[in-house]
Amino acid sequence: MEPNLNTIHIFKTNIKKTEPGCVMHETLDSHNAIQQWSIDHEDVDCVLRVVSETLQPKAIIKIINDLGHECQELN
Repeated sequence: MEPNLNTIHIFKTNIKKTEPGCVMHETLDSHNAIQQWSIDHEDVDCVLRVVSETLQPKAIIKIINDLGHECQELN
């Protein structure tokens, strides 16, 4: 079954690295509306990919900003 592309949100961030157990991991892992997330640290834009059927991009951006990072939606 193909994933619903409307549930995949892509963002440019300034998140250079994350460690298991850090606040970023804990926040995103424990959020009940986030099915999956990843950060491409090899990409110059440190691309954050979030899979969520209910969260809107603005809500995801707020979560990342509240953690002290910059985040903007990529189209």
